[in-house]
Amino acid sequence: MEQKAADIATIGRISAVPAMLQVISDMTGLRFAAVARVTDDTWTACAVRDELEFGLAVGGELDLTTTICHEIRGSHVSVVIDKASEDPLYHDHHTPRIYQFESYISVPVFRTDGRFFGTICALDPNPANLRNSTIQSTMESFARVLSLQIEAEETLQHTEAQLHEERGTAELREQFIAVLGHDLRNPLFAINFSAERLLRKHSSAATDPLVRHILTSGRRAAQLVEDVLDFARGRMGSGIALHLSACEGLQSALQHVVSELQSVHPTRVIRADIGDLRGVRGDRERLAQLLSNLVANAIHHGRHEGPVEVTAKIEHGLFTLTVKNAGQISQQALPLLFEPYARPVTDAPQTGLGLGLYIVKQIADAHGGDLEVSTCEHSGTRFTFMLETR
Repeated sequence: MEQKAADIATIGRISAVPAMLQVISDMTGLRFAAVARVTDDTWTACAVRDELEFGLAVGGELDLTTTICHEIRGSHVSVVIDKASEDPLYHDHHTPRIYQFESYISVPVFRTDGRFFGTICALDPNPANLRNSTIQSTMESFARVLSLQIEAEETLQHTEAQLHEERGTAELREQFIAVLGHDLRNPLFAINFSAERLLRKHSSAATDPLVRHILTSGRRAAQLVEDVLDFARGRMGSGIALHLSACEGLQSALQHVVSELQSVHPTRVIRADIGDLRGVRGDRERLAQLLSNLVANAIHHGRHEGPVEVTAKIEHGLFTLTVKNAGQISQQALPLLFEPYARPVTDAPQTGLGLGLYIVKQIADAHGGDLEVSTCEHSGTRFTFMLETR
């Protein structure tokens, strides 16, 4: 039953079918025309043009053994009858007698892989001059066109079903990520708070290195959780949340980001030129996060022997934040740079989830700013965030 409904729906979605049936009726004068799905044991109308009040609608069935289409399924040969009562093959045939027609034509329809699908057929109680006309070749051409249309429509439906399933899976995955990230916050906060308290209140030369390691790992895990939550917000429609206001203390916040990353990576050279940033309107914490992600990306993916250069300034009403590092991004990687989980292909072990630049782009878009990247072998890679202050 499901397959029958699917076949009817497939034919129903092919817009050319009603026009085909109308052309057949106009060319022949036959007042009933149909596309039928014919299987081993069923005859089902998938499309109907009925000016006879024959009484058969879409989805209607005939006893297969009472039809000529049953014979066509076996022979794969078209049948054309001008006047059944005088036809040498069909004057005693049960089908014209049961359905009371004189003129009849039916051509087989095959799928593109050669399997039999059914027929395009037409009939009328009055005789008609069909054999001496072009109607058989026309209907056989229609059958070939219909075969291609069936294939295209079924492929489209299959693709749409797969896409719908993938979207549903993606939504469930992202909801799971959001819930998991939220539920991880509390235990991580407890771990970090406890480690900080141990260092302050119960310092010990024997245990302090271990506690610092716990604290460093806990902070990194907390940052990963925040990245996951930001990713989930961006993908689930609500987007990165902003608290827009005059960014008081933005200069010191960005300087603190640079200092913090320098302490975590003492062997790397980070140069910062952060000017007076009064006048910027935005979310200070998110802009600091944007810089942190860009610098972390530069440290992890830029050449280790080259410096990371940070510049932040306001000129002519435009706030510009630039992070530059030695190293080049491949042309193949550029189009996917801001996609989630995008990371360079390398044999070296990699940390993180590949969400850093995705979140940078989300923060930039949420502010209504522009984010640009340029890369070449000699001048390195430069990320530039621009935001109007006027």
